Amino acid sequence: MENALEIRGLSKDYGDFRLDGISFDVPRGSIMGLIGPNGAGKTTVIKLILNLLRRDGGEIRVFGEDALLREAEVKRRIGFVHDEPCFYEHLSCRRVKDTVAPFYPGWDEASFDRLMAEFGLPAGKPFGKLSRGMKMKFALAVALSHRAELLILDEPTSGLDPVFRRDLLGRLSAFLQDESKAVLFSTHITADLERIADRITFILDGRMVFSSPKDDLLDRWAVVKGGPELLEPGVRPLVRGVRKREFLVQALTTEAAEIRRRLGDRAVIERASLEDIMVHLTKADEHA
Repeated sequence: MENALEIRGLSKDYGDFRLDGISFDVPRGSIMGLIGPNGAGKTTVIKLILNLLRRDGGEIRVFGEDALLREAEVKRRIGFVHDEPCFYEHLSCRRVKDTVAPFYPGWDEASFDRLMAEFGLPAGKPFGKLSRGMKMKFALAVALSHRAELLILDEPTSGLDPVFRRDLLGRLSAFLQDESKAVLFSTHITADLERIADRITFILDGRMVFSSPKDDLLDRWAVVKGGPELLEPGVRPLVRGVRKREFLVQALTTEAAEIRRRLGDRAVIERASLEDIMVHLTKADEHA
């Protein structure tokens, strides 16, 4: 089965920032987590997929179609939720829906009504009067009501309460019961991705660090903690993302067994989380 999304050599030059050489796939039936610190280029990637920006180089294909040459067809198959949903503030939720629905031949009115009721959304209230969480729920209801095959979510859980975050993750899992669909989920809340993501793409300073199955990453990487011995010539090549804090040295490693053999109980080795991996590779001490 073809990939839902294929990106090859994607680039965009702003002058003071360059997105360069981004390549990854989102297979059907999967959730891809897109991570990186603020300013890394995550939102730029999403805007390029949606043709809100024009790319300087590379290729984007959605369900095998060129996202630029077949833009209208491609966008009908995408549901998008931004961290700050942009609908007409003065229109009621019902009127916003009436404005959006005609753009989608697959619009499902019954699904929209059901989601509005489940989310407790007031159809007659102006969109601009909704709370941030309610705006996000409304944007999600719209995205899920036109039979989208690819959901693109840009920081959808930022600032939301844990109850709704957990509900959203459950809905994404239910969405993928149809294995022809897929999700691209950009977030800095890596704990959400540890629960549901199948693959992780990490972008830093406009460049790809890795794009790998999540379980492979978590099985491969470990955090090692110790003293100055971690910086000894025989050990230093085995670690990455070194962070020094007074008497403590922390780093990432994919060579846990070898470090344990060399240092024994002088080092503590723990399974790395996605947050550990991102923080160490983002904020390593350059001098170390």
